[in-house]
Amino acid sequence: MSIPVNQAISRGPKPLIIICVLFFIFGFVTWANGTLIPFFKLSFGLSDIQAFLVTFASYMAYFFLALPSSWILKQIGFKNGIISGLILLGIGSLVFIPAAQTRTFGLFLTGIFVQGAALALLQTASNPYLTIIGPIESAAKRISIAGICNKFAGIIVPFIMGTLFLKNASVIEKKIELATGIAKEQLLNDVLSRVNMPYIVLAIVFCLFALVIKFTDLPEVNVEEDVIDDTKGEVIKHQSIFQFPHLFLGALCIFVYVAAEVMAGDIIGVYGKALGINADISKYFTSLTLGSMLVGYIIGIIAIPKYISQQFALRICAILGLIFTIVAYLTTGYTSVIFIALLGLANSLMWPAIFPLGISHLGKFTKTGSAIMIMGISGGALWPLLYAFIKDHLHLDFQLAYFVTVMPCYLFILYFAIKGHKVGLHLK
Repeated sequence: MSIPVNQAISRGPKPLIIICVLFFIFGFVTWANGTLIPFFKLSFGLSDIQAFLVTFASYMAYFFLALPSSWILKQIGFKNGIISGLILLGIGSLVFIPAAQTRTFGLFLTGIFVQGAALALLQTASNPYLTIIGPIESAAKRISIAGICNKFAGIIVPFIMGTLFLKNASVIEKKIELATGIAKEQLLNDVLSRVNMPYIVLAIVFCLFALVIKFTDLPEVNVEEDVIDDTKGEVIKHQSIFQFPHLFLGALCIFVYVAAEVMAGDIIGVYGKALGINADISKYFTSLTLGSMLVGYIIGIIAIPKYISQQFALRICAILGLIFTIVAYLTTGYTSVIFIALLGLANSLMWPAIFPLGISHLGKFTKTGSAIMIMGISGGALWPLLYAFIKDHLHLDFQLAYFVTVMPCYLFILYFAIKGHKVGLHLK
């Protein structure tokens, strides 16, 4: 059933609850990749650049499949799109089983790419749905609520997956270095077999939730066909998506935001190891980042839009990102790690603010615009590789490499918060 936006709000909390569960799934799958990076380094003896192909495979799927996802959603609707995405997510999880049995890193990357494709479809459906089931001014609040579910999943992932995949990581790493021949082969097989049961369970859970959604009354929501000039109250007729420059600036803002988020979340464990912190401790650092993001989301739910606007929240977060990046560079040890983790606080309200600002005033182009915004998630694919390249091939100190990689991200986000989100729009 398809209903207009103003009626969707009266349908109760069911759509929001469903989307919140989906955001939990997004977080669990995405942040599990942060655990897979050191796990694959341990299992395959990879360099940083090779290990960061994990994030590359996941996030590049968004770039290639976001626009096709928009077309799919136009054909089958939000609900069927979500069901299809969950089934595809289960298929991607099952690819891990033959990858582990054959000890093929490329097959693991294939499974991760399939998961990323599924997430592209799910994100393209869920984010605009979450934005338009209520007033655009409070979209950041709804996204923050869903974001809590997302980041809570990210907080528990290192404890679940880290315990399963990286148990006694330091001891096993030494054993692998000393072992040879058949003994080494057996040791590597035993380590990689740790992925089998968790990803089988995940595949089952994803498919079961797809069944739940199939039999749930999740209404379609129609977006407005016209765009209103806020200054004159007149309808503006747009013929092309390219008539919305703020959308493309928003997509670029999502690109650098996700880049910064991945650098703070997925890379913090590698960063901690480079500071000399034991691997058995650093594997939990991602939870620190996501814990600080959770605090930020709670602040957003309370403050937006009652006390501060989405735009102003984005400005504050960008400034905090700049400050924390500088302090992390100027300090060492656990102090530096803490300020990397605090970047989670700075990042927390960025997606909730950037996404609705980027797709605002798009009217009938909302689904296509949402897909373009989702393409920006590919920033998470490229930035870890850029960091590893700068560190290893330009021979910069790892902290300086981190600083020059992350700092420009927050500078552009600050520009978008102040001016970029208004470019090409007639706003009061």
